[in-house]
Amino acid sequence: DNEIVSSLPLQMSLYFNVYFFPFWWLSTVVMLHLKYPVLSDYYKFILVTIMILASLIEVIRLYLGYMGNLQEKVPELAGFWLLSLLLQLPIILFLLFNEGLRIQPLERVVHVIFALFLTFQVIAAFVTLKRMVNKLATHFRLNEFDQLEEHPVPNFYSLSKEERAVSVAGRGPC
Repeated sequence: DNEIVSSLPLQMSLYFNVYFFPFWWLSTVVMLHLKYPVLSDYYKFILVTIMILASLIEVIRLYLGYMGNLQEKVPELAGFWLLSLLLQLPIILFLLFNEGLRIQPLERVVHVIFALFLTFQVIAAFVTLKRMVNKLATHFRLNEFDQLEEHPVPNFYSLSKEERAVSVAGRGPC
């Protein structure tokens, strides 16, 4: 009944990600500052917007991942999984593969590492979520079964003829 379903590999990945993120952020901002003059205006706007969004999303995502995994909370872990899969991963892949951004070698390396973190976390969070939901569903069904044993419902055939007639007549037309 007290089986732990949180994921140690996911937690380790989150832990290392917390320490990697400031390095990723600093290197990306420095590289953005260095190549800013040679970028077109729309790429300047896109990169600044992406940096702000990615930073905010990452802080929220890591918090939800920690809370969801350590406390075995399905909504938080599901939020972490969705933010990772639908927002962070596409942003990092855009930064990694869009050649119009004039990607530098340092950027490519940190984006690849970040993409690997995200890919692993998406897979590990999915597996952990599946185990958590199965455990909660089993626990819910066992509680229903215990309540049924405490307050049994009379069987239809154990009723007298009069009680069955009243029961069937009370239902109305089928």
